Amino acid sequence: MTKTVVIFHSGYGHTKVVAEHVAAGAKADLIAISPEGDISEEDWTALDAADAIVFGAPTYMGSASWQFKKFSDATSKRWFTRDWSDKVFGGFTNSASPSGDKQVSLIQMQTLASQHGGIWVSLGQAPSNAKASTSADLNNLGGSVGLMVRSPSDASVDEVHSGDLASARLYGERVAAIAAKLKA
Repeated sequence: MTKTVVIFHSGYGHTKVVAEHVAAGAKADLIAISPEGDISEEDWTALDAADAIVFGAPTYMGSASWQFKKFSDATSKRWFTRDWSDKVFGGFTNSASPSGDKQVSLIQMQTLASQHGGIWVSLGQAPSNAKASTSADLNNLGGSVGLMVRSPSDASVDEVHSGDLASARLYGERVAAIAAKLKA
């Protein structure tokens, strides 16, 4: 059996809701990065033991939140000893705008995974890009590198789009399934 961990930072709660859906799909444990950008030693131990790690963060001003960046910088101890080589990785991000430069955050996460010698899992969902498409459809923002979610700035955490949450669950399933295949 494989172990998946979803580690995320959420500034206003929307990214946390997405993280919960990714984790449900992957049957994963959740680790929240604190508002100060920290995690506990127990959290580091869980990440070290995981077969798959899914990163999550909001996109602020064209990149992942500074709290996520602080966490990613702290992974350098694992990089130096190659502790995370050959782990499976994935990532998701959330912002208020349809684009919001989310691709930059996903590439930031993908680069972090690659620096660790990891294996990145793409979203694997076709885009919903017809005129009739709505936010209730899967992959309605047309991502491919990872999961992109839009939470309008005036939306409550209970208003994250249903299509994004369904996409999140499926992405979690995909990451866990690929980790299981590679471990077999």
